[in-house]
Amino acid sequence: MKAASKQPLGAASFSTRWMVLAVPVRHKSFVAVLALMPALIVFCAFWLLPFSRLILMGAEADRSSGVSAYLTILTHRQYLISIVTTVGISLVVSLTAVAIAGFVGFFLARQHFWGKAVLVAILTFPLAFPGVVVGFLVIMLGGRQGALAQSSLWLFGERWVFAYSLAGLFIGYLYFSIPRVITTVMAACDNLDQSLEEAARSLGANTWQVTKDVIVPGIAPALLSTGAICFATSMGAFGTAFTLGTRLNILPLNIYGEFTNYANFAMAAALSVVLGAITWIALSIARRLAGGNLGASA
Repeated sequence: MKAASKQPLGAASFSTRWMVLAVPVRHKSFVAVLALMPALIVFCAFWLLPFSRLILMGAEADRSSGVSAYLTILTHRQYLISIVTTVGISLVVSLTAVAIAGFVGFFLARQHFWGKAVLVAILTFPLAFPGVVVGFLVIMLGGRQGALAQSSLWLFGERWVFAYSLAGLFIGYLYFSIPRVITTVMAACDNLDQSLEEAARSLGANTWQVTKDVIVPGIAPALLSTGAICFATSMGAFGTAFTLGTRLNILPLNIYGEFTNYANFAMAAALSVVLGAITWIALSIARRLAGGNLGASA
């Protein structure tokens, strides 16, 4: 009788403890859903639904070929060249920006001198400029009336112009990519454990070996992440390219032309999807290589 009377009491105690533990869990889940709800609403309303519609629209018939716009992209040389050109210039800009600004960022992070704050402010100032202003600055440098054209005309009797070509676009993209790399590398170097460098030097490593075996691996995630961000920014940059000239065969300008000049909405949608897919793949690869630290400063 006693054993039989204790069993319901134990079951009741277990049930009571389970209910006490389950209430906070359900409460936390409810709070988490409430916290995520605004972000989910914005994500669905401003990205998921429009992008889904964009994917479906890209499958519609292209106005010029009469077949699916995706198939038209794969079979027309103009669009293939546009994709290759956009990816190529974005990749070159990213590698160049990481190579140049990586050294500058490391130097600024490790050196302390008078006027350093002003120098960092000047180097990162292009982040405040929209693409149109960057394009205008490139024209002032390499346009028909720019500084280079005026100097070459006075020295050699002919105008040297590069602003309205891929070279000008490269300069413009590099101009607003370098500040992103500098700020990220400086933050990564500040978080780098300098005792590892001191240990390497105490073991007889020279400057090159310390750089190759300690510093570069330490800031590699930051270099990969900022390089990927530079690539994504260059892939979708429109203002600079539009300012330099609409004849450049790159994806943002082609999307703009198909949408506004020819009302070819299917092709504009398909090109937009291709641009987004390429950028997403690049960011995913960089995130995997960086160990999930894409966008982090260290």
